[in-house]
Amino acid sequence: MYAAIRQGKAKTGMAEELTRRIKEGAIPIISDVEGFMGYYVVYAPDDTVTAISLFNNFASAEEANRRAIAWIEKDLAPLLTGPATAMAGPVIVHTLA
Repeated sequence: MYAAIRQGKAKTGMAEELTRRIKEGAIPIISDVEGFMGYYVVYAPDDTVTAISLFNNFASAEEANRRAIAWIEKDLAPLLTGPATAMAGPVIVHTLA
C-alpha cells in the first residue's frame, strides 16, 4: 500500500468552502487514478489541511499527487495562504479496527 499526501495552510474560516470544493473537485480526480483505495482529509485547528490518498502502487500515488497539485493550483489556491506540498511513499505501518 502506498500513500499520496498533500498539505497546505488554509485561510481562516475556509473549512466549509474547502470541504465543498474538495468533494466536488478533488475526489473525482483522485478516485479516478488506477489503484485508488481510499481518501481522507484532515482539517487541523491551526487551519492546516492534509489530504491522504491510498493506492496499491507507487506510480498511482505519484500520479494522484501530480493531478491533485495541478487541481489545487487552479481551483483551491485562493483559499490557501501559500502553495501546497506533496509527497508519496510506501505505508510501512497500518492497522484497522
